[in-house]
Amino acid sequence: MRPLVATASLSEIWLSMRRTLFLIPHEFAGLPVFGWGWLFGLIVIAAIVVTLYQRRLGVRIADFWAQNAALWAVFTAAVVWLMPAVELLNPSGEPVGLPVRGYGVMLLSGVVAAVGLAVVRARRYGIGEDVVLGIAPWAVVGGILGARAFYVIEYHDQFFVSDPLTTLRRIVNFTEGGLVVYGAFIGGFSAGTLYVWRRRLPVLVLGDVVAPTMFLGLALGRIGCLLNGCCYGGVCDDNWTALRFPNGSPVYLDQLESGLLVGIELSDRRDQIVAVRPGSPAAERGVMPGQAVAQFDPVRSIEQAEPDRPLEETPYGLLAVIAGVEHYWSAAELPPVAEPVRGTQVLSALGGLSLCLGLCLYSRYVHRPGLVMLTGFSGYAIMRFGMEHLRSDEPGQFGTGLTISQWVSLVVLLASAAGIAWLIKSTAGEPVDRQPLHD
Repeated sequence: MRPLVATASLSEIWLSMRRTLFLIPHEFAGLPVFGWGWLFGLIVIAAIVVTLYQRRLGVRIADFWAQNAALWAVFTAAVVWLMPAVELLNPSGEPVGLPVRGYGVMLLSGVVAAVGLAVVRARRYGIGEDVVLGIAPWAVVGGILGARAFYVIEYHDQFFVSDPLTTLRRIVNFTEGGLVVYGAFIGGFSAGTLYVWRRRLPVLVLGDVVAPTMFLGLALGRIGCLLNGCCYGGVCDDNWTALRFPNGSPVYLDQLESGLLVGIELSDRRDQIVAVRPGSPAAERGVMPGQAVAQFDPVRSIEQAEPDRPLEETPYGLLAVIAGVEHYWSAAELPPVAEPVRGTQVLSALGGLSLCLGLCLYSRYVHRPGLVMLTGFSGYAIMRFGMEHLRSDEPGQFGTGLTISQWVSLVVLLASAAGIAWLIKSTAGEPVDRQPLHD
């Protein structure tokens, strides 16, 4: 999908972006790529080559496979069973390939960039890169699990269905989006701290090393949100800061389901027409205020589906039953793009990059362990609280207008402020000499 902007000066940039960067085909030369196909054959060949190489080095083959068989088995299982299960299907239900998502690529780029910056920063603190590389897998895996768990819990009704396999597929399919930054921070920080604590390494010093790198990863991850169309802002005036997203994007579906794209304002219970915009698609059908609504659902415009392309690329139409009359607006009758929304993904990316650069500069002048980390947490909490006022993809919680992210921001800000005060007053936060440290 290609996010669009309203102004010609930026359109060429956004037009080059896609939710799916490319599709790995289901089959090649008559054989499937996944399952018992090409990739499985490559695994077998690789296993034979590795075995022969280890034998040439004088390694006992039985010992080698005793140590490495589990890893190879997991990778083989992923190729044979997991990858075919997440292939995209065409309108007929046939697999057409595995998507490489822009969101997933930017997420991976963020991880690599963050780890690389952490290695560079660690040298300034006299910390060997082996320490950083030891923490990284724990922090990355913990961050992804935490981010996904936070999202699944918050939107549990979208994941848990009667079919366990469908539920599992929805939960593990995180490369299309559905990761919450706060969940990533909590999961990554907890897992990293566990690793550091078990090895009796200095938690506060390593926190100062890693904190700026987290926000570099955040900046690149938000570009992934832009590609995916998630984490969007509220409807705004059509100006150079606004973004327009195409049919099928989360923004478009939200506006279509609300009635905005056909010129309808629905009641809070979605059972009555409140207003109809003159000249809109709804007005042309004779829809009038006060009429009862029995159904109002986005549906795929199957008449525009392509048999060799994934079903998810088929644009949406709208099916509604109003005053006992069924109305169907096909994708061709609807606007090609959503109403303009605030570019919160871009703002968040710039904010994350600013926090990263600011903390890197700050760390050159502050040598009290833990201050850089807690200052970063405080800064992000303030930034995220304000950013939520520009976004429109999360509802208020606990009977208030504050989103779950704003509530967490308040907790993080208070906890970080208390931590900073404690560090300044206690001997635990006194400056220390930076001695070489290795795991």
